[in-house]
Amino acid sequence: MSSTLDKNDIANKIDKASSLDKLEELRIYYLGKKGLLTTEMKSLSLLSVEKKREKGQKLNILKNFFENELLKKKNIIENIAIDEKIKSEKIDVTLPPRNFCTGKIHPISQSIYKIIDIFASMGFSVESGPDIETDFNNFTALNIPSHHPAREMQDTFYIGGESNEEDRVLRTHTSPVQVRSMLDSKPPIRIIVPGRTYRSDSDATHTPMFHQIEGLLIDETSTMAHLKGCLIDFLKEFFEIDDLQYRFRPSYFPFTEPSAEMDIAFTKKNNVINIGEGNEWLEILGCGMVNPRVLENCNIDSNKYQGFAFGMGIERLSMLKYGITDMRGFFDCDFRWINHYGFSPLDFSSSSGI
Repeated sequence: MSSTLDKNDIANKIDKASSLDKLEELRIYYLGKKGLLTTEMKSLSLLSVEKKREKGQKLNILKNFFENELLKKKNIIENIAIDEKIKSEKIDVTLPPRNFCTGKIHPISQSIYKIIDIFASMGFSVESGPDIETDFNNFTALNIPSHHPAREMQDTFYIGGESNEEDRVLRTHTSPVQVRSMLDSKPPIRIIVPGRTYRSDSDATHTPMFHQIEGLLIDETSTMAHLKGCLIDFLKEFFEIDDLQYRFRPSYFPFTEPSAEMDIAFTKKNNVINIGEGNEWLEILGCGMVNPRVLENCNIDSNKYQGFAFGMGIERLSMLKYGITDMRGFFDCDFRWINHYGFSPLDFSSSSGI
């Protein structure tokens, strides 16, 4: 066997190889088609059986040794190359900063939060109900007769159903939640009900869907004086005007008796309304003592209990407080509008204690 097939000689040559290309040259030199080990393997066919077995074992041992040493050296060279690449190359794995945009609270939501905050301080709790209501809850229980204009198709959105089913409507006010509360609980009751309502109307000051908030108090002793004091305190706090000028006018609602509408004074200059004082008056809400018929319709003894109710449009309150002139802007989904009239989430939470 040639001295070039000596283990020490093979190991020495592999150790001196400094690159993968050099290792490949050694592999071809020993194991290529005409390599030393390949040639020796082919020559085994010329030997006797005993010499073939003896020499074949030595060649296999030498081949395995060569392949193992070659693999070890290859791993070393590759690891060195990786280390050098890591030292010489830098990859920026950080992401570019995102454009951070703080969301804004819609004026309607801001008003609802503020209204709830004020009435909660007076002991009122918040109730809610479905947007699709029965005719009984929306009209009949509230002493609204069958011939009342509010029941007509041009004013109310009716939901089609089976001929034998009770009529269903998109609620025209949040008062059905008052009915539900009176039917499901016993006095004393002290609730406010914010929510969406629907009427067939659309112009600069009306939309088919809008928001109302109503209040209901039922106990044994409440009077019209309590109602007036509650609403006066609320409006002063909401508009942040201590010397707010107001008045109550007699009115009519089927579900309250006596009934009243509350006005606040205002002045208009350069097409801007300034509320709180002036010689002109603006209706702001409706209210009154709960009609005994409504109490009886809701299974409450009108000889023992009485109370008051009130309702107001949240869009109107928001327009007056924040100087918004067109109601349709509330629903246009214009980011420029919300950026102008919207509120930072931190503004309300810091002022209300939330």
